[in-house]
Amino acid sequence: MSTVNCRIVLDFERPSKELLDKFKELPVATLDDSMNRMSAMDSGIHAYSKGKLAGPAFTIKVPYGDNLMLHKSVDMIKPGDILVIQCENSLNRAIFGSLLVNNLKEKGARGIIVDGAIRDSEEISQIEGIPVYARCTSPNGPWKNGPGEINTTIAVGGQIVRPGDIVCADQDGIVVVPQEYAEEIAAETKEKEEGEKVVLAQMLAGKFERPWVEQAMEKLKVDVKPR
Repeated sequence: MSTVNCRIVLDFERPSKELLDKFKELPVATLDDSMNRMSAMDSGIHAYSKGKLAGPAFTIKVPYGDNLMLHKSVDMIKPGDILVIQCENSLNRAIFGSLLVNNLKEKGARGIIVDGAIRDSEEISQIEGIPVYARCTSPNGPWKNGPGEINTTIAVGGQIVRPGDIVCADQDGIVVVPQEYAEEIAAETKEKEEGEKVVLAQMLAGKFERPWVEQAMEKLKVDVKPR
């Protein structure tokens, strides 16, 4: 039988601590701006517990309603990893609950993102230090039959995620930063932040102008009437 959809890659190259530190305080919205506004996951995947995320993606692919490979990953992750789970849009069967979240926190996981359902959401919302993002909740528990993959390229929330890509999340949502562009994106986002501070100061001082608005109106040949 083919090993497609039944593979485990034991390890991958993670970004350096110095590089990850550059992303810790960067807002997700500005990061997405720096990547031409096309790197955010589907907004249906949202936070079930508070906290910002910035860390390397530890990728998992499982069948609908099954979490065997997630259990296998518990002893494979390294501190700071963010588990990103493709689960065939499992909406009516939870992929994990509070027990696994606590187990992964104890192992050093930085956060969990799943394109599907979780359960024990009230308990999960009270667990500190490991933000959880999911699409919805369901009381139905998962099966543990497999197959699945660990540390291969996956698709979650409309974005391609590879092991070691930098995943950032806050209350606005989730973005995926390709590891090979991370230095460039961090620098550009920081520059945008500084520029926004200047714009805000101009706005508060009543000195901010938007000449591009009138230019756009002129280009559209908008029919403007007094009343």
